[in-house]
Amino acid sequence: MTEEFDPRALFGGLFTAAVAAADPERVICDFLPKKPKGRTVVIGAGKASAQMAAAFEKAWDAPLEGLVVTRYGYAAPCERIEVIEAAHPVPDEAGLVASRRLLESVEGLTSDDLVVALISGGGSALLPSPPDGMSLDDEIAVNEALLASGAPISAMNTLRKHLSTIKGGRLALAAHPAKVVSLIVSDIPGDNPAFVASGPTVPDCAARDDALAIVRDYGLKLPDAALRHLRSEAAEAPSPDDPAFAGNEVHVIASAARSLEAAAEEARSRGIEAVILSDAIEGEARDVAGMHAAIAREIAARDRPFRKPVLLLSGGETTVTIRGKGGKGGRNSEFLLALALAIEGVEGVHAFAADTDGIDGSEDNAGAFADFTSAARIRAAGIDPKQALGLNDAWTAFDAVGDLFAPGPTGTNVNDLRAILVV
Repeated sequence: MTEEFDPRALFGGLFTAAVAAADPERVICDFLPKKPKGRTVVIGAGKASAQMAAAFEKAWDAPLEGLVVTRYGYAAPCERIEVIEAAHPVPDEAGLVASRRLLESVEGLTSDDLVVALISGGGSALLPSPPDGMSLDDEIAVNEALLASGAPISAMNTLRKHLSTIKGGRLALAAHPAKVVSLIVSDIPGDNPAFVASGPTVPDCAARDDALAIVRDYGLKLPDAALRHLRSEAAEAPSPDDPAFAGNEVHVIASAARSLEAAAEEARSRGIEAVILSDAIEGEARDVAGMHAAIAREIAARDRPFRKPVLLLSGGETTVTIRGKGGKGGRNSEFLLALALAIEGVEGVHAFAADTDGIDGSEDNAGAFADFTSAARIRAAGIDPKQALGLNDAWTAFDAVGDLFAPGPTGTNVNDLRAILVV
């Protein structure tokens, strides 16, 4: 590396490589199903569903029809597949309409027909479909309680699927006897396809008692209507061993693991050794930051467990327990603010974290940059970084020093990319 080496340029290149490895157009051709005798109906939900639909249209040289729902601002031009936009991370009426139309689109199919489900992260919020006795407002309240709880995504989606008429395999069940082939861009640590978007076409073994345990363990304050439904047998989700699912196929076509490998190769092409710590890290963002910071400090001081210069990479999905009111930011900016405090003054440590879908939380940034000077620079800008962290206000802290990273929607979603460079 030269004196002119720019860590931000490196991090931008890593992000580009990671996103490219999960680009639906690059990967979807390897997973095209056999053409059916009857109709081909495409359905989908998630932040990457519109780009997946456009890629599938381009690759599929036969008749098709369909409908997908994505987040506002994430649409892509399609000729034969309709794209609906709805709200994320808090559901809205447009998502409710989209859920109903998706269920209607697979009604009356036969065993000669094929359903292709294009599923990616974000689909849980985009597919509100409350059962009888619950309203959209009830589902919104459930979603808000989950987002503030600090529960891991697997727990969130276990609860969500038991409070839905479309999740937990129910959309695939509605398509029976047609064959359902699910093509999934995974944003879930461990890549369990049943957890992506709460598994509208992929059932899992979690039962109603598991959902009730999550309510208890995380102290969730849910609407009375939601609790009544969870306590009823109607909440039970379809079982994976239901014969209706027997002929279906499920393929994870892009994941955090593949994107991290691409980022590592990009670093090595620039002459920097890269180490992937894990593609499935979960936990509180600030706690995960503490672990990453401890490794970085050890390398900086003692050249162990890896010799510098070295790039540490990790993926997965951290969580944020909301402690303050009015704070701005998401899990990546919170991770970085905690990290910045933990590496303050440790020269040669630079960091980056971003959501591969291009949006971190509810603001317009994907994440941010940080280094051993960040905490001091934030103080110089008139903000106490410890106080900002306590208020979950990392966005404001990084915005004050011009360290936000805002690439815009990327068209895919394989969760978070975290990179720490020690030189």
